[in-house]
This record gives sequence, C-alpha cells and structure tokens, in this order.
Amino acid sequence: MTTAASDTELKTAFKERKVQFEMFFTLPDFSDISLRDYQETMQRPFFSLSKRKRVKSIDYVSPDRTVTVQVLPNPAYGMATIWDADIMIYLASHLNALRERGTNDISPAIRLQPGDLLKRICWGTSGRAYERLVSALDRLQATTIKTNIRTNAKSRETTFSWIDSYTHLVDERTQRSLGMEITLSKWFFDGVMDKRNVLSISPLYFEITSGLGKWLYRASRKHAGGNGAEGFTIGFETLHQKSGSESSYPVFKRKLLDLARANDLPDISLEVIDGDSPKPKMKMVMRRHMIDGARRKRGADSPSPPPTDNVTDADHTSDALIEPHLARGLISQLSRELRVGSPKQVQAEPERKVRPHPASARRTNAARILDRDIYDSIRADFPGWDYDELMRRFDAFLGANPDELPRNYSKRFYGFVKEHHRRNKYRL
Repeated sequence: MTTAASDTELKTAFKERKVQFEMFFTLPDFSDISLRDYQETMQRPFFSLSKRKRVKSIDYVSPDRTVTVQVLPNPAYGMATIWDADIMIYLASHLNALRERGTNDISPAIRLQPGDLLKRICWGTSGRAYERLVSALDRLQATTIKTNIRTNAKSRETTFSWIDSYTHLVDERTQRSLGMEITLSKWFFDGVMDKRNVLSISPLYFEITSGLGKWLYRASRKHAGGNGAEGFTIGFETLHQKSGSESSYPVFKRKLLDLARANDLPDISLEVIDGDSPKPKMKMVMRRHMIDGARRKRGADSPSPPPTDNVTDADHTSDALIEPHLARGLISQLSRELRVGSPKQVQAEPERKVRPHPASARRTNAARILDRDIYDSIRADFPGWDYDELMRRFDAFLGANPDELPRNYSKRFYGFVKEHHRRNKYRL
C-alpha cells in the first residue's frame, strides 16, 4: 500500500517535473535568429586560437597602453577557445532577438534547447556534439578574464567568467537532453544589451575551420565594417599581438599570408600590402562595399548586367565582385524555371531519380555555370551522375534558404555532389 505521504511526494515530484518540461518545451523559436557578435571581444585576444588545451595566460596591453586584457585558463579545463566563442555569439544573438521582439525583463539566465544552439552554430546534433557543448561550457565558466574595458579609470578593471553557471536538464529514463539554462556574466550581458555594441555577422562564419581564420574574420568585421570601400589596413605584427596567438611571429605571418591568398572568408576581402617588406600589412574590405564601389563606377543610372550562365574566363578576374551577384542570379533564374514560390513548395516538389548523363548529351548547364576546374574535378571524382539534376536540387535548396548563400557557388556544389556520391555510389 502506498502511504498518503508517498502519494504527496509523488504528486509534488510530478508537478516539479511538469514545470521543468513546460519551461523548456514552450520556448519561442530561435532557430532563425539573425547572428550578432559582441564587438568589444572581436578585435582583442579573449580566446585561445588552438583546439589544444591552453594553460598559458594571455596578457595584452594595447599599443597606447589604454586597454588591458588578461585571460587566465583553468588548469583542469584550459582556456576557452575561439570555437567556444560560437556559443557566446549565439547567446548574444538570442538576447538581441529578445530585445528586438520587445520582450520585457530580459534576464542573463537564458533558457534554450541545446539542439537549437548546436544546429545554428553548425556543430551537429550527435552525441559527440552534446559532449563538445558541455566541455565548451565548462571552459567558458572556468576561464577568468580581467580587463579595464568599459571602466571609467585606467586603474580599475573587471574580473569575470563568460558564464556564471549552466544547468542541464536530462530525461532520467532516456538520458536525452530536455533543455539548458545558461547564466551569462554581468559584464557580457550588460555589453550585449547595449545595441550599439553588437554587429551582424555572416551565418557562414561557423564554417570557418581555422582558429586564426575565425579570429581574423571577427577582427576584420569590427575594423572594416564601417570604413566603406577604403577598408582598414593594419600591420601583421599588430595583428599578432592582438590575436593572443601562441604561434611564433614567422609562423603567424605564414598563416596570415595563406588566409589572404585563399581570400575565402565570408563578407571580407583580404589583401596583403608590402608583402615582401619587413613590416607587411593586411588590408580588409567588406565585399559589399567593393560591390557598391563597382556599381558606382559603372554609373548610378546604369543597370546591373543581367545574370547569365555563360561565364567566361574574363568574368572570373574579380570573383569577390561577381560571385555573390552570379549566385543570386542563378537562384532567381532557376526559382522561376522551377516555379519555386516558398520553401514548402520546394520541399513538396517530387524528387527525380538522378541518372547517369549520356556521353553524347549537349553541353550541360553544370558545364556552363561551374568553374571549369571544379566541373572537371566533379566529373573525375564522382562520375556517372546527372549533374544538372543535382544542380536543380542544390539551387532549390538555396532558393529556399537565401540567407545561406555560399561564398563560392562552384566549391559548395562540389561538396554537395561529394556527399550525394558518398551516400548513393552503390546505386549507380
């Protein structure tokens, strides 16, 4: 027999559990929030740029000696990394979305579904991704920062961790995550709540794989964002100091040159100035300003050239200017051909079977549209597929997700075909 006391305890536990479930399952949808970064952390060394455990502190003093940043790692967890900063970007974006929606009494304690966070920052939702998230939150909570940013006197400084605490609610039966509550530090919360302190960033930021590349994007977005077509120029040595990198200067310089040579950071165009001199510099320009400048040169009243799928070699002399315009044109053109009116229509369209393309077929759309070297690589690496049909699917996806435009259409399509081939190669 169950006693009355036991019944009361069970009912109380059930009510508490119900409250916990409702707390997380009634959260508003933040899966499509616009991304915002906290600009006071974008150009200075607040994070380790390596995935290896860092136990050496960062001690930064600005050239004019007015700004200091000291980052102290925890011996057990190490220092929070630039990849851990992805979480802080999401949380800053979350707060900004609440403010824009007119939410009252916004709290530094943020309740969220970890799956939503992981999807938005492109970490995946596997069990390994959840483990990675917990490890990152441990580092963010354990890393100690001391800085005089946002203080009124040079002798004063603030000491904080990125997050004060986090709670993870897990279903006891299935061990599946039910939700998290992450409490931000007052320093970070107060900074983000001032809308002048946040800058928009590209969703493609999360696709940057190198630690230095992620830091350089953030620094470039902060430095060059408001400088128009002139951009911002800064010395390699200064970048080395501001990054907090543990790499020696020669190694750091080589990595910067590699990033500038690839020049594939989202939104940002990089150019090395005086590369052969003892003191090379990096010029950073937002690509949208370059496009605006090119349009002004063509004349304010001159219409932009219509999109075309006959791209000549000469058209590739300035990929930074042409590629975004070409990608949008392709999406618009193919959306009209496929009569794509909404994401739901795209998803509802029946999928055609992808068959091998006859060798005698006329020159395909893929051959005309893609960069020649990438098209040849696709044919060599993944032979036998109807690339026009795969491109139709790819463009339908982009048409339904205009915020996810690739930096390089051809390269992204190569990855799309690679994944299709991996999944379906045994069906050929």
